Amino acid sequence: MTIGTPQGQMNLSKTGMEGTTATPTVRVEIYNQTYNIRSDGDTEYIIQLAEFVDSRMREISSGTLTVDSLKVAILAALHIADELHRLKHLHEQADSQLAARSGECAEMLDRLLKVRSSLEQEKGNSGNISFS
Repeated sequence: MTIGTPQGQMNLSKTGMEGTTATPTVRVEIYNQTYNIRSDGDTEYIIQLAEFVDSRMREISSGTLTVDSLKVAILAALHIADELHRLKHLHEQADSQLAARSGECAEMLDRLLKVRSSLEQEKGNSGNISFS
């Protein structure tokens, strides 16, 4: 299986089933299963991802009665997907708030520049007014 990530391409295979390739291979263990992951990305990042998935699967298995690793993997994937979507929503809200504040700042700056322009025009007509 090949997966595209911001850090590059990853190819997942169970131990003993991988083909030969020039792409570096990282051996990781997830939920007592060893996998060789070929990736042109950062090795430490791949290891961190595997540790994250392993810890999520162990959290799920400790809280359920199921011993089926596929069911545990599906539940872990659902939990990770839920977290991802919640974080995306928070990110979108923050972006929206930032855009609104940015617009407000731009409007205030426009008003300030208009006032400054008006004062400079009056200065030219009546005397010494300065902005610093």
